[in-house]
Amino acid sequence: MGHYVIRRLLQMIPVFIGTTLLIFLMVNVMGDPISALCGDRKCDPATAARLREQFNLNAPLWQQYLTYMGNIFTGDFGTAFNGQRVTELMGTAFPVTIRLTVVAIIFEIVIGISLGVVTGLRRGRPIDTTVLLLTLVVISVPTFVTGLLLQLLLGIKWNVIEPSVSAAADFSELIVPGLVLASVSLAYVTRLTRTSIAENARADYVRTATAKGLPRRRVIMRHLLRNSLIPVVTFIGTDIGSLMGGAIVTERIFNIHGVGYQLYQGVLRQSSPTVVGFVTVLVIVFLLANLIVDLLYAVLDPRIWYA
Repeated sequence: MGHYVIRRLLQMIPVFIGTTLLIFLMVNVMGDPISALCGDRKCDPATAARLREQFNLNAPLWQQYLTYMGNIFTGDFGTAFNGQRVTELMGTAFPVTIRLTVVAIIFEIVIGISLGVVTGLRRGRPIDTTVLLLTLVVISVPTFVTGLLLQLLLGIKWNVIEPSVSAAADFSELIVPGLVLASVSLAYVTRLTRTSIAENARADYVRTATAKGLPRRRVIMRHLLRNSLIPVVTFIGTDIGSLMGGAIVTERIFNIHGVGYQLYQGVLRQSSPTVVGFVTVLVIVFLLANLIVDLLYAVLDPRIWYA
């Protein structure tokens, strides 16, 4: 197991370098960030030259990238074009988005897997058809429509929640935004669990366990569910990075100043240090999440082992 983890960590290095290089190049071809800082007016030549020197924009792109990568290993993600350190922005944004992502993942695991198990064991029955139709509707409706609708009904019309989240962004305030963020993924988890449960329910090991007289609850929880969760765990693991990086719409609707909000502001202002810094951390989160998912395979299915 230890050798496998070391090998996977080494494999992450070229992936990390390649993704950060691609993001760095893509952000730097969006346009001239100095012109974006000056707004509609044309920048004063002296001011533009000073800003380019300050943010190291006069150097070639390859040199800018090498300087950026060197600074990352010292914990320096650069300075945003508004003069604020990117690490300071991360310190305020990531805790909020992490809490929001935790709420969304809990909804996926509890509701998604539960509905998937119930419908998988009752395939073809009315509850199965109803849940399939509901998940299809959730997948078809865009997230911003779901978010605005819940905000209108629960926050404005019925006064169940506050229409916008406060600066503290406690877990209690993030329940509805977390449900909105997890809605599409929750529907996919439900359908994926249902399919996996229905397929494995006909497997030989399930029939053997039932024939030996094991209680139905033990057959489902100990044998059927553990083997059926492997594709679900894969999806949820890869979904963690997607939820953190794709929370822009949800955070804009509920006025949450998290990672999505900062990325939106960075793209809007063409602040390449902000965008590249946040995406770099998201790449690390995505790689670590995939490593944890691979290690969980052996926990769920003892037949899987890593040399």
